[in-house]
Amino acid sequence: MKTSKEVYDGYAQVALGKTTMHPLKMVISGIFAGAFIAMGGLGSQIASSAIGGAGGKVVGACVFPIGLFLVVTIGVELFTGNCLLTIPAYSKHLQPKVKFSGVLTNWLFVYIGNFIGSLLVALAVYYGGTGGLFDGKLSETAMAAAASKISLPFEQALIRGIMCNILVCLAVWVAMEAKSVPGKAIAVFGPVMLFVAAGFEHSVANMYFVPLGMLYDQSLSMGDFFLNNLLPVTLGNIVGGALIVSGGLSIILKPAKKN
Repeated sequence: MKTSKEVYDGYAQVALGKTTMHPLKMVISGIFAGAFIAMGGLGSQIASSAIGGAGGKVVGACVFPIGLFLVVTIGVELFTGNCLLTIPAYSKHLQPKVKFSGVLTNWLFVYIGNFIGSLLVALAVYYGGTGGLFDGKLSETAMAAAASKISLPFEQALIRGIMCNILVCLAVWVAMEAKSVPGKAIAVFGPVMLFVAAGFEHSVANMYFVPLGMLYDQSLSMGDFFLNNLLPVTLGNIVGGALIVSGGLSIILKPAKKN
């Protein structure tokens, strides 16, 4: 594996490639990433529906990381992981230079793509009757998850979003350190399993979980989803990834000044 210092020293080049990508490519890559996260969410729901109770939630948390594993191994664009793009902004010595306007552009188009991909999977699950033997239980799980997420107080959703993306960005970072596919699988499993088991909030995952629940339960509104969940969770994800993890790694890994 690479060291964190090696990843840090080369991250500006990675960030430049992401921030100068054509917007259409950002959206399409974001669609794939959103779909991968949603598929991990679907697998998690099926597992938890089949087993039930606390044990089902733990097993579901162990299934969910397949989404981020696909993202990091295939190399598509995920908004939450791309919160690391602020690292070159904190570390002025890193070359090549990365414009903050490019970071914001990446976030915008990737976020749109992630939403489209997640929503497409939700629609496919609902209209395709996906869930196999557990389709009836899946609908109950989906409705309960959506209602629970929408009913969170703003500050709780914000804090859960912060905690979630601390773990997700650390998972992405360690995956960049790994040089093998099995290494990347191990890297993403622990942090992602933990955030799911702990009930933290991931904005892109919620782009699948909540719309799917809304399809089964028409009483839930898109306005409530955006204002009560997606807004505070997205802000929390930015704080956790772009400020805490990126800022912390920049301080830790920045070379010491010579006397």
